[in-house]
Amino acid sequence: MLDLAVIGAGPCGLAVGVAAKRAGLTCTLYDRGPVVASLLRYPLYMTFFSTPDKLEIGVPFVTAGDKPTRREALTYYRKVSEHFELDVRQYHTVRRVASADDAFQVQAEHPGMPGPETIGCRHVVFATGYFESPNRLGVPGEDLPNVSHYFTEAHPYWQQRVVVVGGGNSAVETALELCRVGAEVTIVHFLGDFDRGVKPWVLPDITNRVKEGRVHVRWCSRVIEIDRSHVVVRREPDGGQETIPADFLLALTGYTADLTLLRSVGVAVDEASGVPRHSPATMETNVPGVYIAGVLASGFDANRIFIENGREHGGRICDHIKSKPPRVAPGG
Repeated sequence: MLDLAVIGAGPCGLAVGVAAKRAGLTCTLYDRGPVVASLLRYPLYMTFFSTPDKLEIGVPFVTAGDKPTRREALTYYRKVSEHFELDVRQYHTVRRVASADDAFQVQAEHPGMPGPETIGCRHVVFATGYFESPNRLGVPGEDLPNVSHYFTEAHPYWQQRVVVVGGGNSAVETALELCRVGAEVTIVHFLGDFDRGVKPWVLPDITNRVKEGRVHVRWCSRVIEIDRSHVVVRREPDGGQETIPADFLLALTGYTADLTLLRSVGVAVDEASGVPRHSPATMETNVPGVYIAGVLASGFDANRIFIENGREHGGRICDHIKSKPPRVAPGG
């Protein structure tokens, strides 16, 4: 019987594992992919805006420059897992969490196992993030092979016609990267301007590229159909339609956490904010013994919690678990 099982081995999930190790709690982490899989979704040559000390978990994060790169972060979090000897079950998809006799049963599947693996634990922490659940456009052609909800590097799009859907940081920075490698870029955004949250040092760059005509924009517009050779866009509010030649479409419209498994154990979720009911001081939900960590606590406002503040959740969770009175065995 473990003290806790953590679903999700991203940076915030690892922070829970490190806090558990330091608190003397037995802990196993599960992830449907590799450790810190969310970082694999970041652009290959990305540099974090945060300084290394704000991304640290338990041990110093030493980098070559002032800001860590994606590659350095991947190496660092692997080393954290090794240093603390965390029990990380990679490529294990948790299918079911059920309460049983004042504890929980966690059932996970691995492609190489003949059947599901089930473990018992006294507490469960959901640290699943949201990168695996992109906001879909819901239009015909969205599942074509020339459509993606992620951007990693610009090279494959050299001299290609690319439509980028969205007006936030990801869409803007992607459009700039594509422009620099010689792609023909068109941004389609449902608003009349870029999102207010676009980084202030990036905004002048994209604004100038639009003025120069190197990046085209269709404001107040939505994609309504995708084909292998073009995209159909509808203007709002007049409803006029335009067909834009396109070899690829990148739908960078954000992500929303999949709360299906969390709801299945009885955790209540505020429908307006998307925030699971929990105590910010302990991260425990309305279901005793079930906790959340990382971006799940921010609901629909994913920009409110990052690695910098989400890594603190592990300490709160383990402190709360340690503060509980010891369990007394039957007849003891």
